[in-house]
Amino acid sequence: MVEIRSGQLSVTGNFRENNEDACVIDGQLRYFIVADGMGGQSAGERASAMAIELIPAMLEKSLDFAAADAAEVEQALDDAVRDTNSRIIAASEADPGLKNMGTTVVIAVNVGGHLFVVGVGDSRVYLLRAGQLQQLTTDHSITQALLDSGTITEEDAKTHRYRNVLYRYLGCKDGATAADIRDIVPQAGDRLLLCSDGLNDGLEDAQIATLLSSAASPDSAVETLVKASLDAGSRDNVTAMTIFVD
Repeated sequence: MVEIRSGQLSVTGNFRENNEDACVIDGQLRYFIVADGMGGQSAGERASAMAIELIPAMLEKSLDFAAADAAEVEQALDDAVRDTNSRIIAASEADPGLKNMGTTVVIAVNVGGHLFVVGVGDSRVYLLRAGQLQQLTTDHSITQALLDSGTITEEDAKTHRYRNVLYRYLGCKDGATAADIRDIVPQAGDRLLLCSDGLNDGLEDAQIATLLSSAASPDSAVETLVKASLDAGSRDNVTAMTIFVD
């Protein structure tokens, strides 16, 4: 496995009463997960909590983190996402208080010296390498789909009325799969960021790159990024998780 350090911070923020975000870092640094729940009352919290509980359990059961090949990792991720999606749907149908709950999720799995990254919804994973910031996941929002089709511009997308409307997430009847898994071979100096969309609500990519590159440690990175997002006016819960490759 690659030598990595990590940090995480999740806050309710300045405008919400409860934190529907959830995150988990494996004690052995084998997996990293951020989830952003949605739904009335406590439903969003329940959905994100289910995601960070069920996905690790399935990964630990099905994956040899030291020796699995790419195909095995991709299958394990897909199975974990599909199963968690089904369970969230079942829970929402069984309890009227949880009706229509759902959650986004982004996952990075550390297997055999590779990092496998996948996302469902509009939480994001970024890679900062040699001063260049790259978004490794795709937002599954209507606005992003319109942007990809050329219907709207980048500038339009920033304030588009459907920018927070998702067509894929865990808890979606259309199904959620771990599609578009990215296989990253980490390089010394790489810095990865997993975050809920509350972070992007306050910060542009250029600001994220500057703050991520200048941070002295993973812990100081998440603290600085979250504070900057809140100071810039983010109206959501904010969660940031960083991975520094040594």
